[in-house]
Amino acid sequence: MRNQTIKRIIKMLKPQYRSIIIISILAIIINLGEIAKPYLVKIAIDDYISLGVWEKGAISIGIIGAIYIAIAIIGEILNFVTTTATSMMGENVVYTLRNKLYKYVQHANIPFHDKTPSGTLFVRITSDVEDITTFFKDVVSTFVKDVVMIVALVIMMFTLDVKLAGICFLMLPALAIISAIITKISKKVREYSKKVKTQLNIFLAESIYGVKLIKIFNRQYEKEKECKELSIKFWKSRRPVSYVEAVLGAILFFFENLGVSIIMWISVNKLFGIDLEVGVIYIFVTYIKQIFEPINRIMENFETIQEATVSINKIYDILDHKEYLEDFEKGIELEEVKGKIEFKNVWFAYEGENWILKGISFVVEPGQSIALVGKTGSGKTTIINLINRFYDIQKGEILLDGINIKDINLRSLRKSIGVILQDPFIFARSIKDNIRLNENLSDEAIMEAVRLSSAEDFVKALPHGIEEIASERGNSYSAGEKQLLAFARIFAHEPKIFVLDEATANIDTKTEAAIQKSIDKISKEKTSIFIAHRLSTIIGVDKIIVLYNGEIIEQGSHNELVNKTDGYYSKLYNSYYSNLAE
Repeated sequence: MRNQTIKRIIKMLKPQYRSIIIISILAIIINLGEIAKPYLVKIAIDDYISLGVWEKGAISIGIIGAIYIAIAIIGEILNFVTTTATSMMGENVVYTLRNKLYKYVQHANIPFHDKTPSGTLFVRITSDVEDITTFFKDVVSTFVKDVVMIVALVIMMFTLDVKLAGICFLMLPALAIISAIITKISKKVREYSKKVKTQLNIFLAESIYGVKLIKIFNRQYEKEKECKELSIKFWKSRRPVSYVEAVLGAILFFFENLGVSIIMWISVNKLFGIDLEVGVIYIFVTYIKQIFEPINRIMENFETIQEATVSINKIYDILDHKEYLEDFEKGIELEEVKGKIEFKNVWFAYEGENWILKGISFVVEPGQSIALVGKTGSGKTTIINLINRFYDIQKGEILLDGINIKDINLRSLRKSIGVILQDPFIFARSIKDNIRLNENLSDEAIMEAVRLSSAEDFVKALPHGIEEIASERGNSYSAGEKQLLAFARIFAHEPKIFVLDEATANIDTKTEAAIQKSIDKISKEKTSIFIAHRLSTIIGVDKIIVLYNGEIIEQGSHNELVNKTDGYYSKLYNSYYSNLAE
């Protein structure tokens, strides 16, 4: 196990050090009892049964038997307490780890999510965390007890007879070398198996999420075939793991019986000057079997240990990358947002110098409405992402009310901006919860937002009104209904800046006209930015900015731009209406 992995495990266990100390003390007491039981049998054989004596003074075989039973009962009780305490400690560690990982995912920036598939994150939070849970329940609960047991048994065997103990433990170097070789092989095959398992889990998660698309394109057979191939690949990756487990178990069984045979052979033939009583022979045989029990258990748990360490490393490979975390604590808190947005010679690329925006400069005055127009890939949505500071620009400045957005508190910045996307996300919660998003909003304010968004008839027609629970991703509602809820969400939170990215694309003409009235009313008071392919929806904005290949090629009002005979916007507008006429 690498030093880095050990450090990570220690980091996880550090808050539980008191529990670990108590569990370790109980484990020592349990092990002392397990060691004492064979010793009591040895006393009964050598001091009583072999001499034909049933009692010596006040101590009899009956008393020894009673002590044996008492030790067994107390040991079982303490074993129950230890197992329960260890299991609870493991649950606490996993609870903390899962919440820490989820918090990281929520606070990680958009570039992190761009490079990390959602299926991978799902596997990390569920499957990998469950592997660690198993590790604590099956391994940590017995590891301290097993180690203490091995050490105590070694000490007792050397105390009883140094020569015989030394001869028995001559086989340990061979066992250690063979175990090290198998462990090295096992680590490689388990890491590969874990990798394949992750691929399978990601495939399953994505297939379930994308089941509609699979059905639309009738790709069920192909996906079944892909699933079968991955399942076979995973099954094949597990076969070497099974072989390793079988070989290791057989080796341990061989060495255990070899140890017993050595004891019996030496004792019967009285070799090396070793002449033992029957009880001592019994206790040596018992201790050899007892010492292989924890060794065998540790080896049996090796798969769990390997999978858990792989999972721990994968989780901490995420958690240790602090550069992806957004800081929601530092920065200027905006007290009153007027809504002036200014881009000053902004250059931006998602990767390297593959520039998406090239020297973009424009100003949106408070309360002004603008529209971003251009073909797909011209940089319209990128500008929206930059205003929200989902990405940091490489050159230039973006200002909000004269303040560089890099100096503004992220929570404060994003609270001031309301964005409606083409495909809004609806949580599997009530309509009320989807609109307020844990904000302290009254039912009256929510219903007012519903009315403004023209969703009132749709919501009232539902069996439970605003208390109606949506299905996963809002699949129980049409695309247009989800869009209305997205408008209601924005109206309820009243941001100072509105951003609409083709937000009325899924709404019928009549509803769009009703919503447009609400938008017009609100946009008179607030800064508004529209991205629209239907040019009819942006004729009334104060300014239109035309983008081409990441650069601004025209800007002005609709009338100014449409009257430019050779202008890009004029051609775009005339082409748009020609297509409608056709």
